[in-house]
Amino acid sequence: MAEPVVSMQNVTYAYERKNVLEHIDFELPKGAFMGLVGPNGGGKTTLIKLILGLIEPDRGEVELLGKPLGKFKEWDKIGFVSQKANSFNRGFPATVYEVVSMGLTAKVGYLKFFKKKHKEKILRAINQVGMLDYAHTNIGNLSGGQQQRVFIARSLVNDPELLILDEPTVGVDVENVRRFYDLLHQLNEEQGITLLLVTHDTGTMTEHATDIVCLNRTLHFHGKPEEYSSLTERDLSKFYGHPVHLVTHEH
Repeated sequence: MAEPVVSMQNVTYAYERKNVLEHIDFELPKGAFMGLVGPNGGGKTTLIKLILGLIEPDRGEVELLGKPLGKFKEWDKIGFVSQKANSFNRGFPATVYEVVSMGLTAKVGYLKFFKKKHKEKILRAINQVGMLDYAHTNIGNLSGGQQQRVFIARSLVNDPELLILDEPTVGVDVENVRRFYDLLHQLNEEQGITLLLVTHDTGTMTEHATDIVCLNRTLHFHGKPEEYSSLTERDLSKFYGHPVHLVTHEH
């Protein structure tokens, strides 16, 4: 059996002596499309920071691609996309090609010229997200959904094994949300990229994900989408720590 992309054993983390995460035992299987759900303040951002190496656990162990967090150096294998569509400065003077090329600067260097192989990687990443026709368009002229595709391409340019997305559809219209999930499905199914998606859109998530994790300081649920969909309002209210009412969407 292949090593999990992320593994946590009995992880605890506290801010100002208040535990945000407690006794987290968690594995993200290679090739999975995992949805991370839970209430605001439940520890989702802290979990992501642990995976990205921005913080270290107070207790417990974190492993990335089979290596302890303290010894892991291959950060180009982990891509991250945040809520850029809702906060990006539309006046930023850069084309799609230039934004995606920024993903390679850590490898190539800020003052060095890109070689042919680097330029090919940039264009391939742009093509992967269906934005090749916009390669020389200023990113400020794109819609929120298109911008998010560009930020994914910036991560893809390094050929990551894991792509983490933190509520990437905030501020994106419904039609582009559908296309966005189609893109993620393609990246996961056809290119084998492991995905970890933080979202509040549990309805759409259960249609696309292979695994669902519900986090509220501790892991309350870790299973398949159909199992999560069968949970009652009482179950979810217990997980979230407040009343939760299920809403049925017509598709």
